[in-house]
Amino acid sequence: QVQLVESGGGLVQAGGSLRLSCTASGRTFSSYAMGWFRQAPGKEREFVAAISWSGVTTYPADSVKGRFTISRDNAKNTVYLQMNSLKPEDTAVYYCAANPYGNSWYLPRLIDYWGQGTQVTVSS
Repeated sequence: QVQLVESGGGLVQAGGSLRLSCTASGRTFSSYAMGWFRQAPGKEREFVAAISWSGVTTYPADSVKGRFTISRDNAKNTVYLQMNSLKPEDTAVYYCAANPYGNSWYLPRLIDYWGQGTQVTVSS
């Protein structure tokens, strides 16, 4: 199993930037696909971005691809989500996830491991 801990959330004005970090325990991090999800009040958990063991990235929408960037540093057992040009609608709890068995990122209930979440609030 793997334990995930997110950090870097906070309050930011619209147009600002944040970088979220997720540090994983264990020594098998490099073999896991990693992803970021977010969940706003009253909404379903939403797939934001993912990155494979080799660094291939996936973004579900052009709007996210243009503003958010996922990356990983296997030596540090850490995955990042750089969020630029933030909008109020980006306000949510952001969760890091590990997907060692290749389940669909679009079915969050099937993802194996989750961090505790970090709050991102974007003011207008």
